[in-house]
Amino acid sequence: MPSDRSAPTIAIIGTGHSGLCVAMQLVRSGVRDFTLFEKAERIGGTWRDNTYPGAACDSPAFAYCFSFEQKTDWSRKWAEQPEILRYMERCADRYGLWPHIRTGTEITTARFDEERLCWKLEAASGERFEADVLVSGVGQLSRPRIPEIPGLADFEGAAFHSARWDHAVDLEGKAVALVGSAASAVQIVPAIAEEVGHLRVFQRSPNWVAPKNDRVYPAWEQRLYDAVPGAAKLYRGWLWLQHELRFPIIKKNRLLTRLAHRITERHLAEQVADPELRAALTPTFALGAKRLLISDDYYPALTRENVTLETDGIARVEGDTVVTASGERHRADVMVFATGFDTTDFLAPMEVVGRGGQRLRDAWAEGAEAYLGVTVAGFPNLFLMYGPNTNLGHNSILFMIECQTRYILDCLAKMRERGIAAIDLKPEVQARYNASIAAELEDTVWRAVDSSWYQTEAGRITNNWPGTTVRYWWQTREADLSRYERLMPTE
Repeated sequence: MPSDRSAPTIAIIGTGHSGLCVAMQLVRSGVRDFTLFEKAERIGGTWRDNTYPGAACDSPAFAYCFSFEQKTDWSRKWAEQPEILRYMERCADRYGLWPHIRTGTEITTARFDEERLCWKLEAASGERFEADVLVSGVGQLSRPRIPEIPGLADFEGAAFHSARWDHAVDLEGKAVALVGSAASAVQIVPAIAEEVGHLRVFQRSPNWVAPKNDRVYPAWEQRLYDAVPGAAKLYRGWLWLQHELRFPIIKKNRLLTRLAHRITERHLAEQVADPELRAALTPTFALGAKRLLISDDYYPALTRENVTLETDGIARVEGDTVVTASGERHRADVMVFATGFDTTDFLAPMEVVGRGGQRLRDAWAEGAEAYLGVTVAGFPNLFLMYGPNTNLGHNSILFMIECQTRYILDCLAKMRERGIAAIDLKPEVQARYNASIAAELEDTVWRAVDSSWYQTEAGRITNNWPGTTVRYWWQTREADLSRYERLMPTE
């Protein structure tokens, strides 16, 4: 590497859904000169890392697989982690991706060579690689966040993040302190409540929780989706439409928001009889401002005699004791942190250097931004998957991933056809686009809270897409290379 520009070499970082989607579509288009770099020893990204009890997807399974590689025999409506990971590995099998995958290879530095118009990559091991095109598929939810708590380093029991679950720790009969009450916590609590001696859930703020209405797919229904042409596609489309109809809540539609409030409030009232506990579980922020959670069994688990909801903040840890802000002391054998991820740094901690020696972290000092969430001015032939402002609050992220993949492959195809070595987004295109996105975001429900994982500490919303998935599909359906500066190698 690098190669003949008529068949550019492509480096894909990450083997989650994003990296796999790009690789699979490259194979479908006849391109074979690509390598997937994976820092772990197994593919799967989020679904490799998150093996905590109860781990499952919060998008329906039929919509949480690739449309061009539809799985028809999902065991239940909301697939659990092992089944999703098996699906991803099956995709690697079917598309012959294994020879292209380098596991145990963490890319720490990517630097653009302006003379040769290629990316020079360096791994943590010291190995060096080159590629004409660099695709980042590292995602937004890969860097666990653990709060800084005085004394935590000296905690006498086992302590770990939910995305790094220590399966060697036996929870049976133990006193467990679970820090966090969001997406992972609502799955963990009911999964371990019966096993532990006592579970204390430390909640900073309650979240809106809607009914999940999960169900197992019977064998006859699985056979139907497999045997009847178009049945699975029709069902997938129905699921997509159901979720897309939630979008007006993000735009603060009063009627739909009121209806959603009634559903979630009734769900809470039906499952929690204790008025004091119910009050502690009732959010004070607008529905949709933070991630809407789904669960059929989180609330019932909190009503168990061996489960306590703690709304007092943690002040410090002393030995085997968690001390709250009010001075109460709670002994714990195990501390589990369901405290989310560092989401707004995107490609960090990888060092990415573009034209003129510009570092991506400097370009993003005031918040990450990209055109369509895919390309960044000053960083030629760098394509981002699940990049800035492409996260969804209402539908399956795999829809966005497929749109981004199609856009990237269209860029590459047009570059080959026109003999273009590299393209670099024009700064004015990026500026106009992100000014428009920022203005739209101001009129969303996400602005109803001062902090969430959608925004930076300064309050800039860098993660979420403010439109419908249909609109994103339309804007990414074809690449317009007039928005890019065309680069050719020096003679």
